[in-house]
Amino acid sequence: MQFLQDPKEISLDSLDNERRKANRHFRKRKRNILKLKLINLKLTVRLKMSETYIRASVTLRRVTNLELI
Repeated sequence: MQFLQDPKEISLDSLDNERRKANRHFRKRKRNILKLKLINLKLTVRLKMSETYIRASVTLRRVTNLELI
């Protein structure tokens, strides 16, 4: 029914559609950026935990070696 609409309304409708498309694009982009940041944070935490575990096990080995002497 666009042929019955005023040309100004048609251009406003198309402008609204473009605005919606742009908003959708940037929401998806922001969501993807946040997902990547979350993955990066999880990996960083996991790495720090494993480093702490390795340090603790090395310290434990040193302590047990000292007890044996």
